[in-house]
Amino acid sequence: MSDRVFPSSKPNATAAPPAANGGTGGAAATTTATTNGGTTKSHLYNPTSRPPYRPQPHHRRHHHRPQRNYCCCCCFWTILTILIVALLVAITGTVLYVLYRPHRPSFTLASLRIHRLNLTTTADSSSHLSTLFNLTLSSKNPNSHLSFSYDPFVVSCVSSNSNVFIGNGTLPAFVSNSKNETTFRGVVVTTSVDLDVETVNNLRPDLKKKNGILLKVQMDTRVTVKTGGLKSKKVGIRVTCDGIKGVLPKGKSPSVANVSGTKCKVDLRIKIWKWTF
Repeated sequence: MSDRVFPSSKPNATAAPPAANGGTGGAAATTTATTNGGTTKSHLYNPTSRPPYRPQPHHRRHHHRPQRNYCCCCCFWTILTILIVALLVAITGTVLYVLYRPHRPSFTLASLRIHRLNLTTTADSSSHLSTLFNLTLSSKNPNSHLSFSYDPFVVSCVSSNSNVFIGNGTLPAFVSNSKNETTFRGVVVTTSVDLDVETVNNLRPDLKKKNGILLKVQMDTRVTVKTGGLKSKKVGIRVTCDGIKGVLPKGKSPSVANVSGTKCKVDLRIKIWKWTF
């Protein structure tokens, strides 16, 4: 009697089938069996397979180079134009200076008579200043090819030490041609104003000095320079005559101020917005 062999209920692990063509470099197959009665899973590895394609986000590049080059060119040509204009102005000014040798006009204070210079104080402690001056002024143009055209002058008289305003007047507009001298006689400078306490305290010591009061005459105007067919724009000037020694008049006769040491200088007055230099 032959014995029968019954197979075991546990599944045995199965070996992987041999590689195709008997080679070892082909696709490798691996089989794994579960021990708890689960299903068998196979994991295959294919070295020739490719990963899935994942598109990358596209970043736009802004090209600023043409705009930047345009700005650089504009700045370069602007600066170059300004330099060329400045060079031409400098050359023109140099040529005019060499040809014409321009000089500033000169002014002279020939005489100053004080008819009235009174500082009075009333019963209510208010102070009043009353003045009257008579001036003789002259203007000279030393240039041979230039002429000056003046607007009306504003003439003011102040004390040199305390800089207190003590009178004003005017001069008419006139034209000073080349190598010409213009004289104005009987220029009246006067005022009649009430003064505050601080101004009175500054002016009274000057009036009490035995040597007299030091005065200063200022004249402000605008002038235009002409040469041939060329004409400049109007420029502000200030003429300052300093070093006047005045004496208070006695009685009705006017006193004559000493103007022998008076010097008049001409300065440009340039106004930029609210400031004057």
